[in-house]
Amino acid sequence: MQVKEVAVLTGVSVRTLHHYDEIGLLSPVKSAGNGYRIYSDEDLATLQQILFFRALDFPLKEIKKIMSSSHYNRLEALEMQRKMLLNKQKNITNMLGTIEKTIQNEKGAYPMSQEEKFQGFDFSNNPYEEEARQRWGDKKVDEANQNAKSMTKELQEGMNQIYQELAAVRHIDPASKEAQQIIKKWYDFLNDHFTTYTPEVFQGLGMMYVEDERFTKNIDQFGEGLAIFMSEAMTEFAKNNNKLSLIPIDFNRVNIYNVFTLF
Repeated sequence: MQVKEVAVLTGVSVRTLHHYDEIGLLSPVKSAGNGYRIYSDEDLATLQQILFFRALDFPLKEIKKIMSSSHYNRLEALEMQRKMLLNKQKNITNMLGTIEKTIQNEKGAYPMSQEEKFQGFDFSNNPYEEEARQRWGDKKVDEANQNAKSMTKELQEGMNQIYQELAAVRHIDPASKEAQQIIKKWYDFLNDHFTTYTPEVFQGLGMMYVEDERFTKNIDQFGEGLAIFMSEAMTEFAKNNNKLSLIPIDFNRVNIYNVFTLF
């Protein structure tokens, strides 16, 4: 199957499939005649595995690490994914039960106890913030936390405006002058209102846009494929605005904490 056929079959965009190929996660053979990507049955089985992992919020870099391991076994992975999805289903069922009881309580049909109102919630720790502290350090996280607390409606509107501008040009070359002018607005906006981003960290943030499903979902609300487009544009921006050669950033199991889900 060619890439467009796979996109129709799976619901995964062509740009996303191209990105998987570029990062070496799913690289189909190229036709000798025209250079088109040709997906085999094996490639489609691999894509299914990738999508199962994505549904469980695994970052792309972690998926690649797992699936490229010499110990990787597809059947074992499917059994593990089933267990994880069943656990996720159990958590959702518990939460739905709490919601249903709350609805009935609001209608006066069920006397809900205070304890029942909070079944299924667990805020004993914040793994997003813990991971962010490991990645950026306490000072940077504290700065972003403080700035996020003071976010105004005007600031949110400013963020949305830049997202919309980027979404409008997401089908052109991310390295083009027009795309780079708008991505610079995003770079300046983050530095002006949140915390200091070097070009390297800005590039790393862009990588997280496509490596973490939560980023991708938030950003792609403004247009399908926007997260990948922004990531590519941010990488190009970093290359053009850093006199030193870029050092690859290890995002092994890096996720987002509460503030950065806005970006």
